[in-house]
Amino acid sequence: MKVFISFDMEGVAGIVDWSQCRPPGQPYEEGRALLLGEVNAAIDGALAGGATEIVCNDSHGTMNNLNPAELHGRALYVAGRHKPRYMMEGMDASVDAVFFVGYHGSISGDSSVLSHTYNPSVVSRVELNGAECGESGINGLVALACAAPVVLITGDQQTAAEGGPFFSGAERVVVKESITRFAAAQLHPLDARDKIAAAATAATRRAREVPLPDIALPARLDVHMQTADMAGVASWVKGVERTGTRTVRVEGDDPLAVYRAFVGITYITRVAEGR
Repeated sequence: MKVFISFDMEGVAGIVDWSQCRPPGQPYEEGRALLLGEVNAAIDGALAGGATEIVCNDSHGTMNNLNPAELHGRALYVAGRHKPRYMMEGMDASVDAVFFVGYHGSISGDSSVLSHTYNPSVVSRVELNGAECGESGINGLVALACAAPVVLITGDQQTAAEGGPFFSGAERVVVKESITRFAAAQLHPLDARDKIAAAATAATRRAREVPLPDIALPARLDVHMQTADMAGVASWVKGVERTGTRTVRVEGDDPLAVYRAFVGITYITRVAEGR
């Protein structure tokens, strides 16, 4: 049983401020320790559930947030920037089950701690087959392409709700209740880890019973940009159609190709952020 873990940071219990997610400084050191605790809890749970191989992809920021020597279970650690599959690098057809750990809500949804959708300076809303989605829905395209179910999602209550339309069979662990974008009522980190470990065990044991992501093909991503210039630049990516002043669309029968075009959008539009 091979488990792939894509982990972010904003959805971890104890994290409510950008200073905890960006180096350098003491808040970041505390944040990355909280992140390590939840990732290790997911690894421990997966192993208890029968996993024999675990791949962890660091999906946050510069994507090198953990000390690899401190990962449990001798998990493979995929780290570093400019990865072709971005938050899903390391995912392939050999994977049996997918975990999304420390995920957060979308930029366009209800208040969720540190919410965004890939790049908050560019993306204001994303819809997958007409349903508003966050990063979990977008990343689910890769899981679908590799024929692996998403069996565990952890984060706040908005993250759990946004995963519902696409991952009905996934275990969901709410480690904090977002109040605003910068405030939440949070479980103690040890309690959060206990819940994640238990859910990871259950998810791994029933992985073969969980359906693939509920994403009909051809898949359609409608991406809303902050400015017209950003939509114009996004349309330079192959397979991307401009559909409005600030909107573009990617559509196709190959979910991986749709995802890769979206990643292309996120990279190329940085030139139009206005920095």
